[in-house]
Amino acid sequence: MTNSITRRVILAGASALAVLSAGISHAADPIKIRFADSTTADAPRSQALVNIFAKDLGDEFKFEPYFGSTLFKQGTEIVAVQRGNLEMALMPPSDFAKQIPAFSILTAAYLVRDAAHMKAIFDSEVGAEFKKMARDEMGVVILAPAYYGTRHVNLRGDKKIAKPEDLAGVKIRMPGGEAWQFLGESIGANPTPMDYAEVYTGLQTGAIDAQDNPLPNNRLMKFHEVTDQIVLTAHNVGFGILLTSAKFFDSLTPEQQKRMQDAADAAFEWSDAEYIKQEAELVDYFKKEGLEVYTPDVEAFRAYSNKKYLESPLSKDWPEGMVEKINAL
Repeated sequence: MTNSITRRVILAGASALAVLSAGISHAADPIKIRFADSTTADAPRSQALVNIFAKDLGDEFKFEPYFGSTLFKQGTEIVAVQRGNLEMALMPPSDFAKQIPAFSILTAAYLVRDAAHMKAIFDSEVGAEFKKMARDEMGVVILAPAYYGTRHVNLRGDKKIAKPEDLAGVKIRMPGGEAWQFLGESIGANPTPMDYAEVYTGLQTGAIDAQDNPLPNNRLMKFHEVTDQIVLTAHNVGFGILLTSAKFFDSLTPEQQKRMQDAADAAFEWSDAEYIKQEAELVDYFKKEGLEVYTPDVEAFRAYSNKKYLESPLSKDWPEGMVEKINAL
């Protein structure tokens, strides 16, 4: 009888210990964050996420990055976040505009002036308005903007480009989506949708005549190997917006949320500065590589573009007074 009771007590104790151990193990499992982006792993923004953001999050989180569109096709990442198939992505405002047309204002040529102006927008009441729209209408939380560099026209051939009219008939690759395609039109070119990974071959074969990207992207993707000139139109400040699922974000503790926000701010403070540094160095680099690099009549491009936007249906979706608010920052 005594042996039987002792055996039962030991078995019960062992079971309780197993349950407790399982609970401790489960509690210690890191919170997985799957992240997807279309750029390469060696881009400054990618390095910032891996080397700063992930480390600042600490051992409570496990950051799983997928670069080069290896997990999701470019342009599908936001929907993946909304469906719970992805926790985080870094997307341009044009992708937000597919669901909230008001975001298209952030894609307009010559509106966002530089990296400092971009940051000022998101730190202002304007930024708060966009963050609220994203949460209320898309179910995503905007953490921080990430500067990619100022976009310029990079093309084949030796035709001199001084004004928008000189780009008439030039097939310029732009990402898919109405906002991107219109950006190409707004500088006088003939936009053609094409995935980022296909641009090098498109230029090499003549399927497209030109592409527009910030100078650091041009070097990373080696576009200078298959083009002849860079026209410093400075027509658009390229940037992405780090987003996460509102459902996922709300599942975190306030301390974890703050740590995530602080980590994002620190990561992009570094990468923004790195992009600016590279831009300053790359004009000479591309000249040494044999490309002609020059500045066109930027004011002519600006006037042409502004007229295009104000006459387009896109501007009808812009919140009233928003252009003035952004210009005033």
